[in-house]
Amino acid sequence: MSDFENLFSENQDFIYKYLLKLCKNSDLAQELTQETFFRAYINISRLKDESKASCWLCQIAKNTYFAYYNG
Repeated sequence: MSDFENLFSENQDFIYKYLLKLCKNSDLAQELTQETFFRAYINISRLKDESKASCWLCQIAKNTYFAYYNG
């Protein structure tokens, strides 16, 4: 498995639940989760400390959520 695949498998449920709490809509939370991981994949080189990956992903998820609503 690649580093990104590990990052995805270890954090997918956490990010989905985080976004579900924000938007209160399971379909939208799923869509935003996919967008979050797409953005993470594109910017994986910016992740400097793998021990902080979940925090990094939460920030991307939050930004994705706000971009959707301010869009």
